[in-house]
Amino acid sequence: MRALRLLVVTLIAFIVASAQAADTYPSRPVHWVVGFAAGGPNDTVARIFAEWLSEHLGQQFVVEDRTGQGGMIAANYVVHAPPDGYTIMFVAPNNAIGTTLYKHLPFDFLQDAAPVAGLMRLANVMVVPPSLPVHSVAEFIAYAKAHPGDLSFASSGNGTSVHMSGELFKAMTGIEMVHVPYRGSALIYPDLLSGKVHVLFDNIPGAVGFVHDGRLRALAVTTTARSKALPDVPTVAETVPGYEASVWYGIAAPKGTPPEAIDVLNKAINAALADPKIQERVAQLGGTPMPMSPAEFGKLLADETAKWGKVVRAANISVE
Repeated sequence: MRALRLLVVTLIAFIVASAQAADTYPSRPVHWVVGFAAGGPNDTVARIFAEWLSEHLGQQFVVEDRTGQGGMIAANYVVHAPPDGYTIMFVAPNNAIGTTLYKHLPFDFLQDAAPVAGLMRLANVMVVPPSLPVHSVAEFIAYAKAHPGDLSFASSGNGTSVHMSGELFKAMTGIEMVHVPYRGSALIYPDLLSGKVHVLFDNIPGAVGFVHDGRLRALAVTTTARSKALPDVPTVAETVPGYEASVWYGIAAPKGTPPEAIDVLNKAINAALADPKIQERVAQLGGTPMPMSPAEFGKLLADETAKWGKVVRAANISVE
């Protein structure tokens, strides 16, 4: 622990020195744009890191929620913002999925965004209200087949990992469900808790509190291995072999953002991910730290865009 603390202190000293050397960044507040409603998992994670960055870089990192169109409204806003490092965005699988799903986007995310850093990896969790008489993935599939078209699955918007996790589940099990998109996961829970919608494949940070207090029932997680945040919850793949839908978070900026600003942000995020307090918060949310260079995060974005593009085309899903 002493060695780890020393490493964190050294990293913090280095990023502060880098910021001072750049002399211009950050010299005023930085706006961190999130594409989903306040209180959802993306917003929650952004605020954890924004607090750390504000404390250690000496300027406020202000989280700004711009909801709608599966996060594409936020992405469009950021990629067309001044490329000065003072507008950045929270990146998640929806940004990779949206490239293929949306047919008339006014931007190309891979071309118009500059990758900055990775944040964390985590799973989605399949949750249902206790009023639904199922206690396992197998029971859910049987119930859905016995009530074709009666079940609805909610998502945080078209093209999100929450949406695609449900579409992949439908495709691999052959069941029928009606998709109900919202403008963020936080807005779903009143309807899910009351049974107006029947299932949600949400990022673990958004659902874990409801699961722990018994207001929702967790049937499975979407990764190939069980989550440390919900160790007793099986994976979907234990019932549906081959099913997998991982989630990851990161940061991007408008193309043309000065390399010095990207370097300061990347080193700061990687220092945060080495901080035991942040590591503890990430673990509580069911995630694992994902430190990366800008180039490594850029490769992840490209790989995920290709992967989900195949799923979108195979499922014949599109949004105009």
